[in-house]
Amino acid sequence: MLTNAATNWREALLLEGATIEDAIRCLNEAALQIAIVVDANDTLVGTITDGDIRRGLLRGLGVGSSIESIVVRVPLVVPPEMLTETVAQLMRTNKIHQIPVVDEHRRVVGLHLWNDVGAAVERENLMVIMAGGLGVRMQPFTESCPKPLLPVAGKPMLEHIIERARSEGFSRFLLAIRYLGHMIEEYFGDGSRWGVQIAYLRENDPLGTAGALALLDPKPALPFVVTNGDVLTDIRYDELLDYHVRNSASATMAVRLYEWQHPFGVVHTRGIEIQRVEEKPVHRSHVNAGVYVLQPDVLSYLPEHTRYDMPSLFDALRADGKKTIVYPMHEPWLDVGRPADYDQAEKEYFRI
Repeated sequence: MLTNAATNWREALLLEGATIEDAIRCLNEAALQIAIVVDANDTLVGTITDGDIRRGLLRGLGVGSSIESIVVRVPLVVPPEMLTETVAQLMRTNKIHQIPVVDEHRRVVGLHLWNDVGAAVERENLMVIMAGGLGVRMQPFTESCPKPLLPVAGKPMLEHIIERARSEGFSRFLLAIRYLGHMIEEYFGDGSRWGVQIAYLRENDPLGTAGALALLDPKPALPFVVTNGDVLTDIRYDELLDYHVRNSASATMAVRLYEWQHPFGVVHTRGIEIQRVEEKPVHRSHVNAGVYVLQPDVLSYLPEHTRYDMPSLFDALRADGKKTIVYPMHEPWLDVGRPADYDQAEKEYFRI
């Protein structure tokens, strides 16, 4: 069923000339999964979705870049008088959840939404959380507490991850545990307290960020999500999963754009001649965010009872001609690996 128009559709309007950061803010604040780009008279210029932003970031654009190159200039639109049933059919055929409504002058006058846009679709897919690390760099915090149980904003990091995934339709969790794993089991039990099912993979020896997956029994029948138990992020696990399926990938890795500025002017030379000088250049690269989606058949690439990390698994898949892709993130993300990260998580804790 279709709601005739979003009551807060004006919050999705974004003036042309905005930046990608403005578009991200618009998407987050309106929560309508679309930004409608308009001129000063509310005339439609185009639309931007989360996918458009991710593709832009993947091309090397930064959050301060103009939206100019990521705007979809000829989006599907409908007039105000179009029947709801017809709009619904257009959405179904084109597999979209939003259609701007424009008048005869192409001024935006509304937005059609598929019913309950924000409601979670129940997911049968398994979510595996790696929670067995020693947390050596986090000592003394981890001397008597496993790192995933360290509290942030009043509850363990692991609980934040589970609750966020549950809100997006995930209900089946598998926790890979080792160091002080009994404490994790005692806290979460079978998951009934959170309305989910929780089982455990117990590592006798440290198996790395992928090795524990070889212990999965039975093997999943559907693509499954894997995340490190010390990663706090606003990523939408459901959208990551859909992205993986939509791209027919064997393995998908969430990546985060990391920027750092060189503290000095960089001199480029040829022999003794100066070619050019860059004053404190900014370097950009994508880093592994510690969240993945895998097809069940990739488990056959994992050696049993052997330490094995995710980058090695992706290398093996790629060498065998399997499709491995990245999911570029723009959401807040923090890998809580050091005491300074833990302090930051407590001070700047974003919504989870």
